[in-house]
Amino acid sequence: MTAAFVAGADVPLKRRLKRAERTRQFRALGLVLPLLVFLLFTFVVPLAGMIWKSVDDWEVPQVLPQTVAALEQWNGRGLPEEGAFAALAADIRTAREAGTLAIAAKRLNYVVNGYRTTLLSTARKLKDQPAPGTARETLIGLNPAWGERESWAAIRSASGPVTSYYLLAAVDLTRDADGAIAAAPADQAIYREVFARTFTIGFGVTALCLLLGFPVAYLLANLPTGRSNLLMIFVLLPFWTSLLVRTCAWIVILQSEGIVNGSLQWLGIIDEPLRLIYNRFGVYMAMTHVLLPFMILPLYSVMRSISPAYMRAAASLGAPPATAFLRIYLPQTIPGIGAGCLLVFILAIGYYITPALVGGAADQMISSFIAFYTTETVNWGLASALGAVLLLSTLVLAVVYGKLALGRQTTGGLKN
Repeated sequence: MTAAFVAGADVPLKRRLKRAERTRQFRALGLVLPLLVFLLFTFVVPLAGMIWKSVDDWEVPQVLPQTVAALEQWNGRGLPEEGAFAALAADIRTAREAGTLAIAAKRLNYVVNGYRTTLLSTARKLKDQPAPGTARETLIGLNPAWGERESWAAIRSASGPVTSYYLLAAVDLTRDADGAIAAAPADQAIYREVFARTFTIGFGVTALCLLLGFPVAYLLANLPTGRSNLLMIFVLLPFWTSLLVRTCAWIVILQSEGIVNGSLQWLGIIDEPLRLIYNRFGVYMAMTHVLLPFMILPLYSVMRSISPAYMRAAASLGAPPATAFLRIYLPQTIPGIGAGCLLVFILAIGYYITPALVGGAADQMISSFIAFYTTETVNWGLASALGAVLLLSTLVLAVVYGKLALGRQTTGGLKN
């Protein structure tokens, strides 16, 4: 009887415990829900929109619907049937009256240079042109470009609803008239070089920040707390100054009549001013100054947690200072080195203002081209594709860092 009573009493207790656990979970969810909503609408949704725009291809199907439908039966060899020519003529007349022809002309001009002129000139001539023969004869008579297979292949390649054109263009690839992937023409193949330049500058700035930031972080970590906190103010001071102000300050310092050249000439080291700005040197200097705190802080955080007893133990066992540092201290700072390098590199490859102000034409990074296509030519597809490639590169680096960090933790656990 006692056992039955205890079993009956356990049921309400279990329910109350589960109810309390659910309440705790809902309360925790309510606390983080505003942050999740904020991230959803300010990060996830814009990111998804950018990726979608890199493959979205709505212009030609919306403006030339009959032509797109007629070309579905075309095998891509020779010229399409008479029905496709008639459909194109009808679509051109309709789009010209609706004022939407320029939308398709702009999209097709990305594929074939001069397509905008071909389409708009045909529309002007076709407006009041009587049809002396077939639609094929009429269109080819108005513009010989309609007698070329490439003109029709361009329309079919932009038939939507999605396209690989922008993503391929972002890595200097394209599709030929047969639909096969091929290298872009030499005068259009610029993005691989720009990405290589972006990553080169990113790696260079990261290396300089590590070279300069490691000794500073080491000094801060080994000083008494009061002096360390005082010096940390100077590390954090750049965060309190506008990025634009800091960049303009470097222009003043590095220009021909600036402080550096003036001091070198006054000391008699140089006779003529050195070119220190509007080149790669100026980009490295300004970006390293801006991003240096992002290297120092992770290093300082890790170094501060390393006990001095390790170095004292190594010295007591006869290890020279250099050996103790390289074999005992340095391996323990690798998590901070990895975090600092990853943070600085990711920030560096996305920089736009600093290279634009202190760099030359050959120093502009991929962010400059993304801004150009977004604001100047309003080519959202290519701008989004370049951004997607940059995002993919960043994700690959983050995954590699995660694998290395996890592998190191696993190895350290096995050693322990």
